Amino acid sequence: MLGLVVLLQVWRPASGGVKHARYSMGELMHAWSPYLLLVFFILLWSLDAVKAVLNRASLTIAWPGLHNTVQQIPPITALVMPYAAIYRFRYLAEAGTACAVAAIATALVLRVKPSRVLRLAAQSADQLKFSFISIVAVLALAFVMNYSGATATLGLAFASTGRAFPYFSAMLGWLGVFLTGSDTSSNALFGSLQQVTAHRLGLDPALMASANSAGGVMGKMISLQSIAVAAAAAGLQPKDEPGLFRFTLKHSLLLACVVGVLALMYARC
Repeated sequence: MLGLVVLLQVWRPASGGVKHARYSMGELMHAWSPYLLLVFFILLWSLDAVKAVLNRASLTIAWPGLHNTVQQIPPITALVMPYAAIYRFRYLAEAGTACAVAAIATALVLRVKPSRVLRLAAQSADQLKFSFISIVAVLALAFVMNYSGATATLGLAFASTGRAFPYFSAMLGWLGVFLTGSDTSSNALFGSLQQVTAHRLGLDPALMASANSAGGVMGKMISLQSIAVAAAAAGLQPKDEPGLFRFTLKHSLLLACVVGVLALMYARC
């Protein structure tokens, strides 16, 4: 956004004879208030002191019938250990709560009536209802794959590539984000495997973890959650989602390959 502001100081698109209105700084700040408030609350929620306070209201649930009943074994983990299944309901500490608070603050600053706020919230929920279903279904699938060992098996297949593993380390992160929709989840899922494999192959564990994370970012654009939300936000029909996926797939795969090649080059240095 800063680059765009600088660009518009030296270049402006053709106006077609339309006169541009001039606004005061107060009017501009008022118009930008939703974005400024969003940035402010996201940064506020990211502070350790604030998170510590908000996390006090969180609920932690050891999932019945699953918590510590699955065993993780080498080389997925360094030692044999039970696979925890803990649900953390951090309803105040999550970034989504920061966004909700920012939305409420924006409504107050812009003097939007509560009835209109509720109506717009209902419209947004209706617009995103199928996206919600897609996200929940994919997350459920990711958990089933994790606790059944399917995801670990995919990781071991990549780990068997030997000295080429730095390249496939990025592809593993890319695959993890595609399956889970989250780079954080991909890191948690494959981080230990990346570290153990790096030690076995004489590679830098930090480099492999970084490749996993960087490759995962390239998979964000094709995760089913991202596709569903983008299609809903743009007003696309569900039948248009496969076309959007095919369009972004080639870009995502190309960028993931570039990250893999860079990781391979760093590993060989």
